[in-house]
Amino acid sequence: MECWIDTHCHLDAPEFAPDSDAVRAAARAAGVAHCVLPAVELSNLQAVRALAHRHGDSYALGIHPLFTGQAGEGDLDLLAQALQDHCGDPRLVAVGEIGLDYFVQGLDAARQERFYRAQLQLARRFDLPVILHVRRSADRLLKGLRELPVRGGIAHAFNGSLQQAQAFIGMGFKLGFGGAVTFDRALQLRRLATELPLDALVLETDAPDIPPHWLYVTAAERAAGRPPARNSPAELPRIGAVVAGLRGIASEELARACRDNACTALPRLAGRI
Repeated sequence: MECWIDTHCHLDAPEFAPDSDAVRAAARAAGVAHCVLPAVELSNLQAVRALAHRHGDSYALGIHPLFTGQAGEGDLDLLAQALQDHCGDPRLVAVGEIGLDYFVQGLDAARQERFYRAQLQLARRFDLPVILHVRRSADRLLKGLRELPVRGGIAHAFNGSLQQAQAFIGMGFKLGFGGAVTFDRALQLRRLATELPLDALVLETDAPDIPPHWLYVTAAERAAGRPPARNSPAELPRIGAVVAGLRGIASEELARACRDNACTALPRLAGRI
């Protein structure tokens, strides 16, 4: 069986509260040997750390751009203290999930930028890579990275242009591909997954979000009362099979390459897989 790494999974999300242990066990049975669990706000820093230790996985600590509006003024200091407290923990692999989101309406762009840049500074201070939230924000993220360079990381759920992809790669980043690449209509994304160098790719689910096409519930189905799909890390091997098919390689080759790429992007993973 292939050995897969889910480089982005929110196993602490409320959707998994009833059965997170069973979800992780099912993923392991499917061949997902390791998950990276990013935090999104101060209140779940301890949750991702506890889950990573319980399941032999890894975690990242950070404040997600969608949560910057409700973050307190002292939250960056508290995040810095958490990073200081746990910097010796080998399961802490990155600062994340951080970044910018220019898709969701009503967010304070200047506040997002302030939190993003402050967390880049923390990544530099603790010599950690970053896990980036990239949604209609690639150019601004790249600008921040040029001004505050870090030791690479992962551009999560990447869906930008080839030029933006090459810019992230040039700065030492790997690009995360997940459920969105399984949709036939995602032409640009599927082109990137096919044509980018194999050593630029990592795989992820973003579970419980970004379900692959076989789980997706349409707007009409939701309107008729069907609940939204819950993605899970157990879907990663099937997502990987789609990417492998697009590239014309065996799933085993893709799994091995993406495992190596994840360890390059997040060096503390090496030796744990």
